[in-house]
Amino acid sequence: MYFHFWSLFRKSTQRFQHQARLATYSGSVHALAISNDGQALACGGTEGIKVWDIKSRKELTCSTHNESRGTVSCAVWITTRLAMTETLCYGTGLGYIAFLRRSPVDMLFQETCTRRLGSGFEITCMSWDMYSEGSTRIAVGTRDKIVQVLALNTNSQLEAIFAVRLDNTVPKSVAFADDKGVYVFGVYDGNFIKLKGDDGAVLKEYSCQSVIGHAAVNQKRGVFVVDNATDGFTLYRLVGDEEPVRTFVTAPPSVSVPKQVAFGAEGRLVVGGSDNGLVYIFERKSGKLLETLHHSNAGLVQTIAVGIEIPRRYDTDCVSRHATSAGAA
Repeated sequence: MYFHFWSLFRKSTQRFQHQARLATYSGSVHALAISNDGQALACGGTEGIKVWDIKSRKELTCSTHNESRGTVSCAVWITTRLAMTETLCYGTGLGYIAFLRRSPVDMLFQETCTRRLGSGFEITCMSWDMYSEGSTRIAVGTRDKIVQVLALNTNSQLEAIFAVRLDNTVPKSVAFADDKGVYVFGVYDGNFIKLKGDDGAVLKEYSCQSVIGHAAVNQKRGVFVVDNATDGFTLYRLVGDEEPVRTFVTAPPSVSVPKQVAFGAEGRLVVGGSDNGLVYIFERKSGKLLETLHHSNAGLVQTIAVGIEIPRRYDTDCVSRHATSAGAA
């Protein structure tokens, strides 16, 4: 039997401190997401979706995941204007997108909407933002080079906005722009693409000159960062010069695998995984390595999530996952 571990770190004053280690039974994990209020952690993988209360470290009850939908491949928490609680959205390896919301009556996370997209290819990435009149937009990328944007209305129903097939790009990460456009990052060709928000027309496209294991966008700072799958994480500007700003150099990888990367502390930090049991934390502005969080003595740290704790504005939780069995996030 294989075991999978997550480490929870919390920043206090200047350094992160190890808070807890959570373990689950057999089955790999491919997605982690901290809720926007910092209270819940969602984990998804071959055994479906699980949710933990971060403060108590207790697993919360979810409606049963249907195994016929495939492995959970990505997850994101959504905040809507009208809902009393956050909605958990996740995608699967067989193209299903599902939404869970916690019932105020029995506190059970229950499905509110489920749909299989397109031809049922793996959902590789997703993102969300607020839309008009209380609706929420969801951007979804799938293994068959399709990016689509859907609207989740106040009745928990999905409505199509657009769907486009990219020429050569398999989307690995997606994010919304301030002008309602959609940023797309290609895993194999390393392309950065900006799509028009209403019809998906290509507005901008160039190569980041490496494969992209994962990408994160920070609109406030006007930058994005990618896992370059070679020597670390590379920072680029969203507008203007297409050349890299800097590379956050890690130890040389022993195996080429995708590693998630994220911004923390309102864009001041860059947080990324590794293949040596560490989580790297860099200062974005200088490129300086601030800390390495020890998750295990060795092994892959491919999946991370970064969240902001609401009561103390600048406290940041960092969750990392180490898989002892083979497989990539």
